Amino acid sequence: MVRKTFLLIAIISVLVGAVSLVSAQEPLIESVCLVTDVGKVNDGTFNQFAFEGMDAAASDFDLESTYIETTAPTDYAPNIQRCIDSEYGAIITVGFLLQDATLAAAEANPDVYFIGVDQGYEMAPENLVGVQFREDQSGFLAGALAAQMSESGVIAGVYGIPVPAVVKFQNGYEQGAKYINPDIDARSVFIQSFTDPAQGAEAAEQLIAEGADVIFGAGGQTGSGAIQRAATDEVYAIGVDQDEYFSTFGGGESPGAEYLISSAMKRVDQGVYLSIEALVEGDMEAFGGGGNRVLSAENDGVTFAPAHDSDVPEEVTATMEEILAGLKDGTIETGVDPVTGELLDMEMMPTEEASG
Repeated sequence: MVRKTFLLIAIISVLVGAVSLVSAQEPLIESVCLVTDVGKVNDGTFNQFAFEGMDAAASDFDLESTYIETTAPTDYAPNIQRCIDSEYGAIITVGFLLQDATLAAAEANPDVYFIGVDQGYEMAPENLVGVQFREDQSGFLAGALAAQMSESGVIAGVYGIPVPAVVKFQNGYEQGAKYINPDIDARSVFIQSFTDPAQGAEAAEQLIAEGADVIFGAGGQTGSGAIQRAATDEVYAIGVDQDEYFSTFGGGESPGAEYLISSAMKRVDQGVYLSIEALVEGDMEAFGGGGNRVLSAENDGVTFAPAHDSDVPEEVTATMEEILAGLKDGTIETGVDPVTGELLDMEMMPTEEASG
């Protein structure tokens, strides 16, 4: 009997070991290269946050890493090719404008993995994933805050190039504002650049002259220029992508920091990190190749930044938390197509506070 027991234990041990060997995944990459959109990895926009996600993953998983800063759109494909020629295992490309070049490179190089930030693919090879965000949800939160803080009843947004991510921010912002105040006057200016803070500032100045007392900037450095101008003119401002209190406003040291009431945040760093982690763990299912990884309120991929030095009342923040919870559990919908950013045919219901 004892002999049979030992034999049974030995068999179980062998089987467990075999299962462990089968389930163990070999890392798919040992190195990663990032290509920015036009801009730098310290520009306080999604270039920087994608870089920070890569840098954190490279440190945690002991990966070789580098980056290439793009100076002109004509450099997109050549910069991606530089990463390929240097034999990096994974390549991160940042921004919707790199989508075509990224797809072409992925199709031509099936042994290299590609992570496209702010890119969306209906059909793509298995070595490519688009990292997308529910910008409509974070924009909705920004709009709800703007409507609560506005005294004039006029709010505005300064946006960059109207690619889907930016359109989602714009329509989400306006829908969120109408959720609070159906009669809100929401105005928009689009600028054909993500890297022109002077134009952003000029647009903000014009909108303020038209009566806007809250300015949302969603257009990279262009949007940052807009909210800087608003804040220095003592007009409420809302940032985008990450908490601009720490980037654009230097952790509260820059003029006007007390007028930055929040930022419509999307965790670009988290999206990049999780995609790299999946490749390191050899988990193609988690990587999501051939499709898109979508970060939303439900999985903590989008949210709003704290008020920091501004005078946002506690009851306003409480309402924001309730709206975020509603977006998470699906009881609140933005009324915006989560892919294209176009408005959907649905009626927005105001909050009890707004309707009462």
